[in-house]
Amino acid sequence: MQQFKSSRGSLSGKQKAAILMVTLGPELSANIYKHLREEEIEDLTLEIANVRRVDPETRDFVLSEFKEIALAQEYISSGGIEYARELLEKAFGTAKAEEIIRRLTASLQVRPFDFARRADPAQLFNFIQGEHPQTISLIMAYLQPEQAAIILSALPAEQQVEVARRLATMDRTNPEVLNEVESVLEKRLASFISQDSTSAGGIQSTVEILNRVDRSTEKTIMESLEQTDPELADTIKKRMFVFEDIITLDDRAIQRVIREVESKDWALSLKGSNEAVQDRVYKNMSQRAAAMLKEEIDYLGPVRLRDVEEAQQRIVAVIRKLEDAGEIVVSRGGEDEIIV
Repeated sequence: MQQFKSSRGSLSGKQKAAILMVTLGPELSANIYKHLREEEIEDLTLEIANVRRVDPETRDFVLSEFKEIALAQEYISSGGIEYARELLEKAFGTAKAEEIIRRLTASLQVRPFDFARRADPAQLFNFIQGEHPQTISLIMAYLQPEQAAIILSALPAEQQVEVARRLATMDRTNPEVLNEVESVLEKRLASFISQDSTSAGGIQSTVEILNRVDRSTEKTIMESLEQTDPELADTIKKRMFVFEDIITLDDRAIQRVIREVESKDWALSLKGSNEAVQDRVYKNMSQRAAAMLKEEIDYLGPVRLRDVEEAQQRIVAVIRKLEDAGEIVVSRGGEDEIIV
């Protein structure tokens, strides 16, 4: 058990969260738990279990810090970082305001281009279409996937590929680089600067955007990447359609996929899937086939997660193959062209 005294500066984020939950009491803490992921609940519960006693000074410090960060976050949601800084300076003074902003940036990962994420994507496109592909990809990395998809679709084909490639290979952006980009774009975009190194872009960001563009844009980008960077293209392609997305297919498409996939792969895949996916697949089978598949799943017993994921990926590969052959239609985030 830990006894927290006034070594407040050495408290970790988890320790502060545990102290806050203990201070709030079981009823309020239980409501907060509802909004946490399973691994967060496990970590926090373990930390709470280690709390024996919190002295009044430490408790007041944690509550005060929580109030300041919550207040700053509310200000940011209302009008952005500069607006929050202005109000915090009036309330606490310049030094304290900067301290709160720094804490908030570190703990809640306030990201640059917050204003851009609230802007109309058509306006953003008009603003950035003439910029260098690296600049466009950097801005898109901080947008909502839906916004970025609209912008990517509107770019010329050759620029789409270059922007997607740069976005996919982007990892961490140095604050100095962000500072330089934002200093050029500040007047027109009114973007905001993060004090810490921030993660943006990467494979997942690219996948989320490409999943929302029209099929022709996606094919143009992927075909070019397959020639210039086949390894990157393969990595992106494997994550373009996840197994759980089966529920977005129509009944005819699911029935077509069922005929192409071995029952063993269905058993493994559904063993590790949610109820919505299972029901959707069973619905498109005969009662006898569904009953047999359920028996096969029960017969499997415990299975390795890796085996489940590999089976699901094989089914995803079948779906992509059928889509490319024009035998099924995979709906996108935007509107698909339907030619009758």
